Amino acid sequence: MRGLSFRSLAFLFLIAFLVWSASFDTCNARRGRHWRHGRGSNSVSLSKKNNKGNSHRKGGHPNHHNGKPKPKPKPKAPSHNKSPPLAPAVPTKPVYDVPPPSHHSSVFNVKDFGAKGNGVSDDTKAFEAAWAAACKVEASIMMVPAESVFLVGPISFSGPYCQANIIFQLDGTVIAPTGSKDWGKGLLWWLDFTKLKGITIQGKGIIDGRGSMMNQSSSSHYTTTHYHTSHQRRFYGSFNVTVTGITIQNSPQCHLKFDNCIGVVVHDVSVSSPGDSPNTDGIHLQNSKDVLIHTSNLACGDDCVSIQTGCSNVYVHNVNCGPGHGITCVSNITVRDVMMHNTMNGVRIKTWQGGSGSVQGVLFSNIQVSEVQLPIVIDQFYCDKSTCKNQTSAVALSGITYERVKGTYTVKPVHFACSDSLPCVDVTLSVIELKPVQERYHMYDPYCWQAFGESTTPTHPPIACLQTGKPPSNRPQSSPDACF
Repeated sequence: MRGLSFRSLAFLFLIAFLVWSASFDTCNARRGRHWRHGRGSNSVSLSKKNNKGNSHRKGGHPNHHNGKPKPKPKPKAPSHNKSPPLAPAVPTKPVYDVPPPSHHSSVFNVKDFGAKGNGVSDDTKAFEAAWAAACKVEASIMMVPAESVFLVGPISFSGPYCQANIIFQLDGTVIAPTGSKDWGKGLLWWLDFTKLKGITIQGKGIIDGRGSMMNQSSSSHYTTTHYHTSHQRRFYGSFNVTVTGITIQNSPQCHLKFDNCIGVVVHDVSVSSPGDSPNTDGIHLQNSKDVLIHTSNLACGDDCVSIQTGCSNVYVHNVNCGPGHGITCVSNITVRDVMMHNTMNGVRIKTWQGGSGSVQGVLFSNIQVSEVQLPIVIDQFYCDKSTCKNQTSAVALSGITYERVKGTYTVKPVHFACSDSLPCVDVTLSVIELKPVQERYHMYDPYCWQAFGESTTPTHPPIACLQTGKPPSNRPQSSPDACF
């Protein structure tokens, strides 16, 4: 009886063991399916975030367990940060044959590329190599370090295949060569930035064109070579250009030129050249739009800001101008909060006779002048030569507003010289207060020729020569956004 009971118990124990084993395998099978599903999902996620995902590894554990009870021992979730990287790719030929930069991979210091920075050695090739490296990295920095002087010849920092948002960090000094062999015939630039997107020039450094050295003697090569035709720094065909902090001095011609650019910001920039240096515009604009110039000191031998053909939506404010010829404007321009001292002109609009198109929508506001020869000027007979042929056609001028122009003059307060065929119309004067500097100067009364508009407030001195209303036959030509 007890024996039969023992065998019965053993048989029952065997049946229970077999049932328990089957349940254990089933649990493991389910756990395996769940793990494979989790691993597959995790691999897809990693492949989206990182091409070096861990989906090639074997084994592992799930990130989540929904089944109960949890298996023992408790599995650990895989650590993606600790996963070994994929095998490195086969090395290829470097994209540029220059030494690597010494610091962060996105900073390219010109000294790491062989620049000496002693003011004597030619560092042009080192600058070219550093730019070639920076050009390939988005938001990279080309570094020109402080406390060094770099002699650099004509060089082009060009796209269009450069990455966007490159920073040219200028903390040192860059000087131009003065030997005639360094300047090719007909060369129109020294430092040229072409077809770039998001280029920024910033820092506390100096660009020195050494043009004043060439002006010291009429027998120097400055007068016999094409060096005098070069621009200090030119931006051409570029988008979202920023220039800030730097000093540009002694340019042979334009200190800073923008041509065919869209989205330009210039601020906290200093321009310095002798007042008698020829054709040395501070900032020169043509065929450019959406331009902001502010909080800068511009001292030069020609226009502090010159805005020429094809420009629109230009805003200039908080600029100190002088010495120089003042600010020349054309179309869709706002100039406000500007101080001018000892300049030839204050705010000027000039167009060549024989031109076409129109100038309209120009505002000059809150202009402070001190010992300026001609504070307010419109000249439709501009001639940059000793003699120019008289022509009847002209650029049509309309919608020109002057408000709060105050200070002192040394020759004439207002000079409006407009065309017989296309007189100036809609010229508005408001709060004009100009006083003569009596000592040493011969004064002239306001001058107007074919200028029509109104004075909304009394002016000092009275500008009675401005005719009211409109001329009997004024037919402005087309292209309202054209400059001269």
